[in-house]
Amino acid sequence: MNTISRTLFLITVLLFGTQNLSLAQSIQSDIKNLSQGADMIITGKVVDQQSQWNSDNSRIYTNVTIQVDEYLKGSENQDRIVISHLGGEVGSVGETYSHIPTFLDDENVLVFVKKSAKDQSLSVFEGEEGKLTLYQNKNTGEKVTSNNIKASDIKKEIKSFVEKQ
Repeated sequence: MNTISRTLFLITVLLFGTQNLSLAQSIQSDIKNLSQGADMIITGKVVDQQSQWNSDNSRIYTNVTIQVDEYLKGSENQDRIVISHLGGEVGSVGETYSHIPTFLDDENVLVFVKKSAKDQSLSVFEGEEGKLTLYQNKNTGEKVTSNNIKASDIKKEIKSFVEKQ
């Protein structure tokens, strides 16, 4: 019985250890691809959102204003940037689109940004994968992601990928 318990324990440890390693490698790979493809990477806080209809009233677009705390790639030397995305609410009409990130007022974010070659407008690179919400860890006071990964660790990874470009 004791041998069976130890064996089960070892299998459990190996399975969870492998999953965590796999998750860490997956996140690192995603961060690398996002860092290489984005024109700009910033951390900041959502300070305003304005939704409006397009010119023929067929779609709603939202402009999200972010107070920039830090440029990790592609400095525009602006205190604020405006990111546009499909969806939002105008009056009693709301539109949502799959894989398009949503933002909350006063939300702390890390965003991978793409600049349109057509009109220089800014959007989130790779949709919802290109936006991370940052939370304050109540125990440490550090900013972390929803997976409890330290923002400082992610920023360090991003900077190392950006330097290699």
